[in-house]
Amino acid sequence: MNNKTTFLISGICSLLIIFTVANVNKISNFLVNSLKENPKIVKETKSIYALNESFDYVKTTTDFTPLSFQDLKDIIYTTVDSGWNNFTFYCPNEYTNCVKDITKITNDQEILTHLNNFVSPYNSFSNIKTTISDSGEITLDINYLYTEEKINAINKKIDEIIKNNITDEMDDYEKIKTIHDYIINNAKYDIKRNNDNTSEYDSYTAYGPLIEGYATCNGYTDAMALFLNKFGYKNFKIATTPDDKNLTGHIWNAVYLNNKWLHLDVTWDDPVSEDGKDYLLHKYFLITDDELKKADEGKVIVTEHNYLKNIYSEFKN
Repeated sequence: MNNKTTFLISGICSLLIIFTVANVNKISNFLVNSLKENPKIVKETKSIYALNESFDYVKTTTDFTPLSFQDLKDIIYTTVDSGWNNFTFYCPNEYTNCVKDITKITNDQEILTHLNNFVSPYNSFSNIKTTISDSGEITLDINYLYTEEKINAINKKIDEIIKNNITDEMDDYEKIKTIHDYIINNAKYDIKRNNDNTSEYDSYTAYGPLIEGYATCNGYTDAMALFLNKFGYKNFKIATTPDDKNLTGHIWNAVYLNNKWLHLDVTWDDPVSEDGKDYLLHKYFLITDDELKKADEGKVIVTEHNYLKNIYSEFKN
């Protein structure tokens, strides 16, 4: 290499260094803005238990750039329904309230409870940890309720129950009724957990009624939902939020059958009796909203079915 060439290369390098130093802030800002405008969204493979359903309250989405409060709910719902352990998305510059809104959603246990009711029990979460950066990067870390070991045990039991109790000749009504009756005949309400939240049973999940024989309303409802999913019926869970903080909420199933939404409350069809006897009722089995109201009337008026119509609005018609 001759001296002229060496000098030329040295001059070019010097100019590049001077240009870079002089414009370092502009280059950095360009890179940051480019990353914010075109973030890389990494999506895992969906869980086999993903329902991929859309409802009035939340919908599955493939667009992970939120522009509204509803978009944020849909992204969280899709993340949970997909069974992803963690997921990162970004707030765009034009959505100025994005960080404020995601903070509100993830800190509101009522909103999270209702979101949880539209996914498979196996993909339901016990809590969500949210990390929010100043740049608008949002990371959701999901802690799921069901372990793989318990899912395997429940699935084995479900297959056994279906094999021994369900036939091809049964219609939809008969299939659901058979499972409804089986759960009630093989599980008792876990009074101890209801009274003081201390129980040796996992009665708040489907493992309780199907494996251990004890359930609270959560366990009854999860067990029923798993069978409804297995049979291919569109469904969700309905949770009430009590006005009186001293009272507990309630949860039951909703299932879409013969072109209409119907209520199904296994808990209230397996009442805790004063005489100690076991009862199997069908008072809350596949009933309309009007029938639910009538069923709650009587000597003791039931208020546990007073749900929020703006959330579970499939029953508005």
